[in-house]
Amino acid sequence: MVLAKRTNIQFGGVLLSLAGWILSCVTTYVPLWKNLNLDLNELENWTMGLWQACVVQEEGGMQCKDYDSFLALPSELRISRILMFLSNGSGIVGLLIVVLGLDCVKIGQEKQELKSRLLLLGGILLWTSGLSALVPVSWVAYDTVQEFWDESIPEIVPRWEFGEALFMGWFGGFFLIVGGCLLSYSYCTAPSEPISECYIPTHQHDKCLHLDPKYPDLTI
Repeated sequence: MVLAKRTNIQFGGVLLSLAGWILSCVTTYVPLWKNLNLDLNELENWTMGLWQACVVQEEGGMQCKDYDSFLALPSELRISRILMFLSNGSGIVGLLIVVLGLDCVKIGQEKQELKSRLLLLGGILLWTSGLSALVPVSWVAYDTVQEFWDESIPEIVPRWEFGEALFMGWFGGFFLIVGGCLLSYSYCTAPSEPISECYIPTHQHDKCLHLDPKYPDLTI
């Protein structure tokens, strides 16, 4: 029962972490961090991401332009790039390490203690990946709210609003943190003693018959 519960926890943690890592990667590259709707021209919408700004026209489709210089970007976008790269990198490394530590993976089964430590290390990396994704997304969202309610800006000036990528980043970071916590928790549920070898009779598969020598002190 304990081993079945531990396997289910590991399976759930891997699924959540994988989903969170995919959402984090998509959030990094899509130009949908901010949206700008122009009241004077309802057929044209502007979107902005970490790498480029785009204009969406009802008749002309989407046209995007990359930023000219990294140093010319606002500080929140520069730091967001670095943190999202850190999130993606630590996420994939954490997933690879966790796979080696899963109980259902036969690699290194004779070293159960090492596999449990790999689970803990992978869980910590995934937890770090989720936190690294939540920080830049929340920072950009905070700046967007501050600019939206800035009374010094005339009301006629269009305001940036939340883009779809911010919500994907929040969900991705949350999934990574929960998945990392589940995998780290499975390390705590590891059996304290290794499972002893046993012989299973052909007529009864639910019990183990241990064969001990009849005369343990007999020497030849």
